[in-house]
Amino acid sequence: MAQTDLYKVLGVDKKASHDEIKKAYRRLAREFHPDRNPGDTAAEERFKEISAAYDIVGDEEKRKGYDQGRMFGGAGGGGQGFGGGGFDPSGFGDILSNLFGGGGGAPGGARGRGRPRPERGRDLESEVSLGFDQSLSGVQVPITLTLAAPCTTCSGTGARPGTAPKVCPVCNGRGIEAQSQGLFSMSQPCARCQGSGTIIEEPCPTCRGAGRTQQAKKLRVNIPAGVRDGSRVRIAGKGEPGRNGGPSGDLYVLTRIAPSPVFRRKGDHVEVEVPLTIPEAVRGAEVEVPTLDGRKTLRVAAGTRHGTVQRLRGEGPPVLGSGKRRGDIHYRFLIDVPAALTDEQSELLDKLASTMDGDDPRAALFAGRAPAGETA
Repeated sequence: MAQTDLYKVLGVDKKASHDEIKKAYRRLAREFHPDRNPGDTAAEERFKEISAAYDIVGDEEKRKGYDQGRMFGGAGGGGQGFGGGGFDPSGFGDILSNLFGGGGGAPGGARGRGRPRPERGRDLESEVSLGFDQSLSGVQVPITLTLAAPCTTCSGTGARPGTAPKVCPVCNGRGIEAQSQGLFSMSQPCARCQGSGTIIEEPCPTCRGAGRTQQAKKLRVNIPAGVRDGSRVRIAGKGEPGRNGGPSGDLYVLTRIAPSPVFRRKGDHVEVEVPLTIPEAVRGAEVEVPTLDGRKTLRVAAGTRHGTVQRLRGEGPPVLGSGKRRGDIHYRFLIDVPAALTDEQSELLDKLASTMDGDDPRAALFAGRAPAGETA
């Protein structure tokens, strides 16, 4: 990625907002995630590229440094990159912090000799599919993550077992070089060690000196009761391991909930459509309705109209993050009009209609009409 524009990797403009960058990353990460593309090495490499790009431009401090670095022909600017060599996106934040005043102690903001600062691991995101009942009761689900973790062969040093990284002889472990530019002196990442302060003379045969490898990790995570379709559940410390003793990132689990054939989610509540016969709606009745835990009997008032909603308080889904509080169940009554009548039903309906002659339910629609010959 020495000459790659990280904004182009994520498909966003260099002036994109943080939210726009985050949205683009999530969309691409879901599309190219190894779990969705098993055995597809091209998708896996694309996923790594997307993750590395977001690790920089998705972090406001790193992005600021990256944008400043572009002005000096740095990575993403189409130049030769820092030092003209390879570019490790995960260490770019350290390089920029040295170049633009990060860290402390040594001139130019350099780190202490041979002591790179701890770096927090990246946050990860995964997606799980749940049934409607599972979303109400909570469930433990298995998840497989592909993440960059310390190489097990070299224990994360990047050096062949039995050897160790050495202090860079050019910058003496500072990670930066000072160059005189007439009246000015400018510090830039060391061309020999790429700003790390150390060099690896004998790279690890497994990770080739990177100190990290892509590894599959299996977890079982608890999804709390009450999640909705699209909820993001944070699992602290289960993201990518940090570098140089830094803390791990977090894991965010996105939930996809299968629809219920009976209940429709309405925020903290659920709604059920309950058909009523014409006699039940006219005279009133007691009808059985489904609940999330079984059945109950509701009293339907006489003269109930089509679309009337009756509420059953506190018997809806658990409200996520509120302890034991639950939402409501809304029962929407729909008048079930038969498509065809028997001869007997038709005769009885004629008798009912004859008793109601003279009652025009639409009379109110015309009560305010304009006089003849005038326009309303």
